[in-house]
Amino acid sequence: MRITELLTKDTIQLHISSHSKNGVIDELVSVLDQSGKLQDRDEFKKAILNREAQSTTGIGEGIAIPHAKTSAVKAPAIAFGKSEAGVDYESLDGEPAHLFFMIAATEGANQTHLEALSRLSSMLMDVDVRKALLKAGTEEEVLEIINAHDGEEEETTVETSAPGGKILAVTACPTGIAHTYMAADALKAKAKTMDVNLKVETNGSGGAKNVLTQEDIESAVAIIVAADTKVEMNRFKGKHVIEVPVAEAIRRPEELLNQAMTQDAPIYKGGEQEKDSDKGSEKKQKSGFYKHLMNGVSNMLPFVVGGGILIAISFLFGIQSANPDSPEYNEFAAILNTIGGGNAFYLMVPVLAGFIAMSIADRPGFAPGMVGGLIAATGQSGFLGGIIAGFLAGYVVLGIKRLTKNFPSALEGIKPVLIYPLLGIFITGVIMLQFLVEPLSAVNTGIQNWLDGLGTGNLILLGLILGGMMAVDMGGPINKAAFTFGIAMIEGGNLAPHAAIMAGGMVPPLGLAMATTLFKKKFNDNERKAGIAAYFMGASFITEGAIPFAAADPFRVIPSIVTGSAIAGALTMFFGIGLPAPHGGLFVFPVVEGNPFLYLLAVLIGSVITALMVGFLKKPVK
Repeated sequence: MRITELLTKDTIQLHISSHSKNGVIDELVSVLDQSGKLQDRDEFKKAILNREAQSTTGIGEGIAIPHAKTSAVKAPAIAFGKSEAGVDYESLDGEPAHLFFMIAATEGANQTHLEALSRLSSMLMDVDVRKALLKAGTEEEVLEIINAHDGEEEETTVETSAPGGKILAVTACPTGIAHTYMAADALKAKAKTMDVNLKVETNGSGGAKNVLTQEDIESAVAIIVAADTKVEMNRFKGKHVIEVPVAEAIRRPEELLNQAMTQDAPIYKGGEQEKDSDKGSEKKQKSGFYKHLMNGVSNMLPFVVGGGILIAISFLFGIQSANPDSPEYNEFAAILNTIGGGNAFYLMVPVLAGFIAMSIADRPGFAPGMVGGLIAATGQSGFLGGIIAGFLAGYVVLGIKRLTKNFPSALEGIKPVLIYPLLGIFITGVIMLQFLVEPLSAVNTGIQNWLDGLGTGNLILLGLILGGMMAVDMGGPINKAAFTFGIAMIEGGNLAPHAAIMAGGMVPPLGLAMATTLFKKKFNDNERKAGIAAYFMGASFITEGAIPFAAADPFRVIPSIVTGSAIAGALTMFFGIGLPAPHGGLFVFPVVEGNPFLYLLAVLIGSVITALMVGFLKKPVK
């Protein structure tokens, strides 16, 4: 079947009038509906929008291919539209789209239909076809251009005389009628220019084509799996495997091929990895804000856990064992405290910001993110400031990439080593220093002044406020304001406020640790392991142990820990507890004024409340 049997004069609209993505979709759906290709216009449009929600079909280079396979289609068809001005279609390259092909496939589309649709997807990767379509002034010209390039034999492998082994690739998307073939063609086109041996297996709607053999796999240097749906993975056990969404192969084929050639990928081990891939189309790729945030959190976690436990161990030698002026001073304890608090914790926020930025803008975002995170940390804006710095740096670098996209090719080599780091660090640093650090510092000072004015008139209310403040930003400016106020109160001879402060600071990590124990299905593997460390950090009054959980799910975790901490703080005031030691957690409970068991009860009640709230609010991890 030729493509022009699906794309006809009735389904061509040469002048798209809409200026928005939704408007374009609506116009092309109407074209298909008016030409009698749809059973149910609304259901078909819904299917198109559902596909867009998975990932944009704006593939870049001015092309968008919205598509859906649904029973709402009466007969397989293709609608074509063109916009001279261009439309912001949320394309992968951020540029406006001018050419639109809407593919409507029936649930039971036969093999010839699917082959024609896949040929169209591949055809659009040819720059000459795109240029000709942009110039076409009539429906007949559009059909002539498509016909002239239809029927060309599809190359399934790229064989070159270059030394080195072969790279293998598998491409697959949920519908299997567009991105699957575009990703394959993007990789093949780039492999030719790079003189790389490549074989691509396409898992389209019509089944797998050009299937990789065992012999192929055994001799392969590495395998690229660009897929948003199920792919048979266990066959790759023991090989270097790069797993990315299918759109990544369209957007950055050269990077993926370079990564494969250098074997910059983990060895695939099978087992749990295969179980994950078996979820097929139900497996949802985390993207956008959550994906970037989790990249920062997962890389920050070792610093929180390792540093926090080292600090906790140092307290075993005495609360003041790291202080050279104290009779309790112990050189080994001081070393532990310096490594954990002075170094591991010092890097925590910069690492969080650096890896968020790297997730957004790849490696060029890392240095600006680290610098922005360091400014946030030294400016007392805590992990919230680090998150802001990471996203800021990432999008600043993306902006620089876009602005320098058309630089002469002779300058391509200096962009990653000079232009991106220089401008990225400078712009991120200026925005952080000039617009963000000072306001956060002013907030910190204002809170401190407010607490000083509040005094100790209403102790239970004060305990409620101080306990809650310790959990709001877990080591940030609000937490530090409450802690500083407590130290000042100890110096003034009032020991009650700091007891509430320490209880409030212990509850977040303890409550979240309990939640990982009581509600295991609500947390992933890494979080459950972090929960074990959080018991130690909570017991040692290291509130930062809660940061990975709060950063991963702030809207459920932060209200839960603030509630538990506030209640613990109020209870310590109600029980009449006083605390002469500024730090130490459980290790200083024997020296409290009042009943140490009631103090422990206040912390446990707050922790249980936090654990229960988190357990009920969080959704199970799939």
